[in-house]
Parts: sequence; structure tokens; C-alpha cells
Amino acid sequence: MRKHFMMAALAAATALPLAAPAIAQDYGLHAGGLEVPINKSQVVTSDRAISRAMVGSAEIADVLPISDRSIYVLGKSSGTTSLTLYDRNNQVIAVMDVTVGPDVDGIRGELAALMPGEEVNARLSAGSVILSGYVSDAGAASRASRIAEAFAGDKVVNLLSVGGSQQVMLEVRFAEVNRNIGSQFGARGVGISDSGKFGFAIGPGASATDGPGGGTNLGVSAIDSAFGIIGTLFNIGDVNIEAYLDTLEGKGLAKTLAEPTLVALSGEPASFLAGGEFPIPVAGGAGGNADAITVAFKTFGVSLAFTPTVLGNNVINLIVEPEVSSLDPSASVTINDISVPGLQTRRASTTLELRDGESFAIAGLLREDMTTTVSQMPLLGSIPILGSLFRSSEYQKGQTELLIVVTPRLVKPIRPGRVNLPTDRVEDPDPLDVHLVGDDYQPVPLAPTAPAAAQEVPDYEY
Repeated sequence: MRKHFMMAALAAATALPLAAPAIAQDYGLHAGGLEVPINKSQVVTSDRAISRAMVGSAEIADVLPISDRSIYVLGKSSGTTSLTLYDRNNQVIAVMDVTVGPDVDGIRGELAALMPGEEVNARLSAGSVILSGYVSDAGAASRASRIAEAFAGDKVVNLLSVGGSQQVMLEVRFAEVNRNIGSQFGARGVGISDSGKFGFAIGPGASATDGPGGGTNLGVSAIDSAFGIIGTLFNIGDVNIEAYLDTLEGKGLAKTLAEPTLVALSGEPASFLAGGEFPIPVAGGAGGNADAITVAFKTFGVSLAFTPTVLGNNVINLIVEPEVSSLDPSASVTINDISVPGLQTRRASTTLELRDGESFAIAGLLREDMTTTVSQMPLLGSIPILGSLFRSSEYQKGQTELLIVVTPRLVKPIRPGRVNLPTDRVEDPDPLDVHLVGDDYQPVPLAPTAPAAAQEVPDYEY
């Protein structure tokens, strides 16, 4: 039987140019498509006896006889070819399109076993596996793609659609505590003899300037930013002395808080900024004019950027990038009489996975600064106790800590009837009431209390 079949196939291959026009014209004999996995076979059965079978490309598929009405079609390599069956009267029985590729039946079986609740279809096309249908979330689509890749490698085309868009609301709380401690103690004074031949000035800002008639004026700078100032006038011999002590001790505590709330579709980025922009001059303008100056703007304040991806079982993958920045005059740069302020910036970037309603905190963004400044007269300022009268000292210490708490939630839009605005309870005032009674607004009575069952419906659904 096998020998007879192979001889018939060889004869058919020789007669192929004569049979091709008849096959091409007889469209009613097209029997559909046949998917054959590589290194596996499919059985093709006919209602009439098969005299010979022809395959368009022997490198893609091969045929072996089983009986006079059935044959094996073996997959050899990825590709698409055709299979034509003839009867004993050399009449065409059927023409089939044969696609050879990865084991699609195995992929369908694994998808049905591992993802029973998802509508995922798999089929062969041009040697690749095409996934189509609907899944509940992006995580299910990723799992289906990985299952197909286990059979087909990189020859997977993922056309799955997520059944309905999912929105993620991100609640973020920024808390910053700024604590400053400082103290200042300084001594300054001016003395001059009665004859004017001797004088001195000690302390911050001591200066000697030319006076009228060729003389010299000795003095110190004015005292500011001090809490307590003690001054006295006394004489030592014929020297008149004017002395001052300035003292200051300061403690400060500041707390800033921002609570932005963002909503974004799964897989789409969202950003938030509470702050402002400051101008930065940039040399070079339009047309290549090097002397022209343009202005660019740099943002500062509290900003947040995040990209959520909803996975299975209400798990949310988050890429979060919070940033807190403020203007820092001490880091400013001056170019051509144009001063550009610097920035104090603290930023973080992290990727994590949380369930709906869970929170995480980014802490440890601690900054500590300490400054000590001592100015004194040589030798005299080093004398114990009395040396305090010949020196000025300043001590500053600052601590800043930033805490960021992030909570993602799965949400859906609320119904329009449940949206309440602050202005809904205020009507336009009556001019007569404004002038006679002094009522600047007219409140609207509250609606009757809703049933308890209706009150339990949340603003968003998990």
C-alpha cells in the first residue's frame, strides 16, 4: 500500500502543471485550513478513496498513507503550504491550507487548565501564535502570553483585550518637619580719648572711615536680628567708651503637609505639582544670535508622578516618583547682574506592589545642618571669661525630615446624583434681607436623611 501510494504521489508531482488550473478554478472544493504542530501529525479523512495526495512544499509538511480514505499529515517546519487530494479518476477531492507551527492545541489546553475563567483564543498564523479574546486584567494577559511563549518562544502575537478599563486612585500625604536652633552672642564697642589722639572699635562690622578735616571716624555696624541688646557708656581715664552686648537664642518648628489625590487608568502615567516656576535666563536666541537671552522656567514645590498597573487579585504595581524642592538663595548664581536661585531638592523613585487600600511610607529623608562662626580679636579673644568681651560667636543647627505615605485604591466613577458641592447649600441672598437683616447668604435646608442601607454605599467601589 505504501509503495503504491508513493508511486502515485510521484506521478502526481509530474502532472502538477496540468492539474493546477483545474484546482485553481474549482473553489467549491476548498476544505478549509489544517493546523499541524511541528513534529506532530494530524489525520485527514475523506468520504471517497484517495488515490494520491500532493503537498505544495515538502520542507514544511509531509504525508503518509493510513488507509485508502485517510492519511497522516506531518509537520516538519514552520510555514504555510497546501494539501490537495485526488481520487482514482484523477478528480480533485479537496484542497486544504496547511499551517505548520507551534503546538496550538497544547497552548489551548494549558490556558483552559491554568486560566479557566478567561476567554483566551489561540491560533496559528504564518508560523506564529496569535492570542485573542478578553481577559479580566492586565496580569491575566501577561500570564497568557507567558504560557504561549513556553510553546512558541518569541513567535507570540498578543492581541488580548482587557475587559473594561481599571482606574487607580493614589492618595499621597507629604509631611515635613523643620526644626531650627540657634544662638548668638557678640560684643562690640567704640572708644576715643578726650584729645582725639587715641581710639578703637571692636566687634562685627568694625570700620575706620575718613572724617571731615582729614580725621578718621571709628565705628561698628548697626545691630540687627538680635533679641536683647545691652549698652553702656563709661570712661577709663580720658578714654570715653561706648560698649554693647547683643544676645539671641532662637528655636523654630515648622510642619508642612500636602495631600494630593490622583486618578489614572491602569498603565497610564499621572503627575501632580503644587508649587511654582522660576525663570532661568538662557544665552542664545532664535536665529543663532549668541547675544540674545531667552527665558526657561524650572518648576519647584511638591510634585508626584506615578504609573499604576493593575495585576490579578486586586494587586497594583506602582512606579512612584515623589519630589519636594524649594528655592535656596544661598545656592544662587549671579551672571551679568542676573541672579538665578538654587534649589534644595529631595526626591525618591521606587517600584512596588500593593493590594487595594494598603499603604507604604517613604521615610529616612533626613537632612541636618550645623554652622558655628567665631570672630575675635587676636590674643584678647582667647583670654578666659574676659575674652568674651572681645569676640562674637554664632551657632546654628537645623534638622529637616520628610515622610511620604502612599495609598493606592481601585475606583470607579461615582454617579452624578451623588456629587455634592459646597455651593449646593447656598442660595443667592435676598437684597432686602441683606440691607435690613444683614444676612449675606441664604442656606438651603438639608435633604431628609437617607435610609441606612443607602448610606452604606461608598463613593468608590473596590
